[in-house]
Amino acid sequence: MKRFYKRNTAPSLAPDQIERQGRISRLAFETLGQPAEAITFLNTHHAVLGGRPIDLAIASLEGLREVERALSILPASGPIATGGADR
Repeated sequence: MKRFYKRNTAPSLAPDQIERQGRISRLAFETLGQPAEAITFLNTHHAVLGGRPIDLAIASLEGLREVERALSILPASGPIATGGADR
């Protein structure tokens, strides 16, 4: 009997990308306090950053640093302006 397995079609992340994803996720949860707020922040296109924070942080070390800076100012200034849907 032949077994069928669901094929994982999602692209795999490199180890450094996984580390940056975990790092920015932890920071967002710690900074924003509420899981829904952290998830929304990470997955919403932000005009100031020019993309979704999670994508920017995963893509490069500089992107991670930009998102970290944005999170560091959130408690004082409120949410970063969103630019609507991902472009």
